[in-house]
Amino acid sequence: MKVCLIKTSSMGDVIHTLPALTDAQNKIPDLQIDWVVEPAFAEIPRWHSAVKKVIPFAFRAWRKRLLSQETLQQCSSFKQQLQQENYDVVVDAQGLLKSAFFATRLAKGEKHGYDRHSIREPIATLFYDKRHAISYQQHAVERIRQLFAQSLGYSLPDTLGDYAIARHFTSLAKEQENLTACSPYLIAIHATTRADKHWQENSWSELFERCVNSGVEIRLPWGNQKEFERATRLAEQSEKIKVLPKLSLTELAEQIANAQAVISVDTGLSHLTAALDKPNIILYGATDPNLIGAYGKNQHYLQAQGMENISAQQVWQKLVEI
Repeated sequence: MKVCLIKTSSMGDVIHTLPALTDAQNKIPDLQIDWVVEPAFAEIPRWHSAVKKVIPFAFRAWRKRLLSQETLQQCSSFKQQLQQENYDVVVDAQGLLKSAFFATRLAKGEKHGYDRHSIREPIATLFYDKRHAISYQQHAVERIRQLFAQSLGYSLPDTLGDYAIARHFTSLAKEQENLTACSPYLIAIHATTRADKHWQENSWSELFERCVNSGVEIRLPWGNQKEFERATRLAEQSEKIKVLPKLSLTELAEQIANAQAVISVDTGLSHLTAALDKPNIILYGATDPNLIGAYGKNQHYLQAQGMENISAQQVWQKLVEI
């Protein structure tokens, strides 16, 4: 069965889609999936064995220069690539007008998506051949798993969803002795886009002091200059706190996969950690983790009304427990 999946962004949403692919692959032995996704997240689909082809959909860049010659050429190329195959099923798991009009509409095959009561932008349902009722009162991973099961015609297993990518990085680690022979370390994911999701730097510093005194190295990833500067400040207190170089998503996933554990704020990388089955303490002060929190094995939530109400002592106690 050939399936075209439309799930373009964001990082967490793309990662949340992986367990549905695993379900489908277990039920449909000849499954081949082509995935339409934003270029920034195109590495993620390639980690799953069900994905045959990744089709970049650079809508965020195109809308900034809609009438430029470069954009028109890229749009034409995207359309040609999308229409090379006649798909058995096209699944729009994004549920937005932009995905439905610029991608789902153009793909060749029977088009499936959420119904008007189950979708963020009901107008998108006009471009679907079949619409499915999927309750909002459940985690995003489970919503997508149900959408796939109804669209592809199989019964949904009652087990926890399996991202099926941890083994990809386990095999990579065996090939790279520098990753498997290093000292034990933690990853601290300290950066996120929203200010109210940040944990205070003095709280990070207090936690790091406890970790360093226990002989554990800490590694700090970053994605932009502001995050690099924060990581550099946090690393000043000890040689055991290391600022990682600028990494691709795949390189960062390798670092996470080989860590003892991860401590993170609510951000896309916390979902990546969950997908890698890595013990993860996630700090929630501005968002509710029940519907969009990190989903998977070994995921531990610390929740309060405001990030300032989560103490370093609480995080340390949870870290010792796990």
